[in-house]
Amino acid sequence: MPTESVMQNSTAPTMAQSEDLLERIRQCYHQPFLDLVFQAQDIQRRFHPRNEVQLCTLANIKSGNCPEDCSYCPQSARYNTGIETWELPSLAEIREQAQEAKANGSTRFCMGAAWRTPPHQKAFDHVVDMVKTVVDEGMEACVTLGMINADQAKALKDAGLKAYNHNIDTSPNFYPEVISTRTIQDRFDTLKNVANAGIDVCCGGILGMGETLEHRLEFIKTLCELDHPPESVPVNCLVPVEGTPLANQAPVDSFDLVRTIATVRIFLPEAKVRLSAGRLSMNDETQALCFMAGANSIFTGEKLLTTDNPGMNRDRDLLEKLGLKPQALT
Repeated sequence: MPTESVMQNSTAPTMAQSEDLLERIRQCYHQPFLDLVFQAQDIQRRFHPRNEVQLCTLANIKSGNCPEDCSYCPQSARYNTGIETWELPSLAEIREQAQEAKANGSTRFCMGAAWRTPPHQKAFDHVVDMVKTVVDEGMEACVTLGMINADQAKALKDAGLKAYNHNIDTSPNFYPEVISTRTIQDRFDTLKNVANAGIDVCCGGILGMGETLEHRLEFIKTLCELDHPPESVPVNCLVPVEGTPLANQAPVDSFDLVRTIATVRIFLPEAKVRLSAGRLSMNDETQALCFMAGANSIFTGEKLLTTDNPGMNRDRDLLEKLGLKPQALT
């Protein structure tokens, strides 16, 4: 099993290399549960500070009316989900939100806009100013704006952006079952623009969309084969929303979640593994196992974009029970 980052380079892996990687991921995932978690925790301690969790806050800076057809997303204009919609907030509002997040222990402030791509220069320039506002507050700034080109990535980097989130969501083989309005290659192209600008890549996916276990293993392999390894990997569990095509999906098995997190930790040892959407339905024991298996970041606050999230008080209580402390800004 790997004990250091999977080598990344600009040369695409051969078919044999890719199949070998998938087989190693498969064997790793299927080993006895306690062995898997032990290995993941060992790697966690070698590459990251012990007993620390980075707290992040995610702000929904533009809600709803997205033209994409992502089957899991209540913000798609194609589905009747009854969510509130709004346009970009003022810089004063963003400053206030960032200050509140920082006071609650968050070191990264993420801003998400329900766009396919930034709709016009005025809107994009306003987001650039938002990034500068967050950076001025002494926090890491992250955004997710849909697809962006190389010039937009450079402008965000010049503004001080730390990371750009653009999830591949799932295996390339299952991706067309979930989204038809943009290809997974579109996502790869944006990730390349982000990385080439010197911005950290934040890239993960969603469990529980009807994918098979093999699709989940292929998803991990795809993350490992990106030209630029992700600095962080959000692992989300689907939160089914009435009105979306995936409203009736069954919950993700807790042990499947923990195994996935552990395998990501082992094959991407230097990345932050972010336990993201779906935490509200997890008990403390499941979250503790996720931390044991290599998760070292959570999103705090009452909402993750449009879905409910554990409040700050519950998160504080859990971290205190486990003897975990919020990571300081470096």
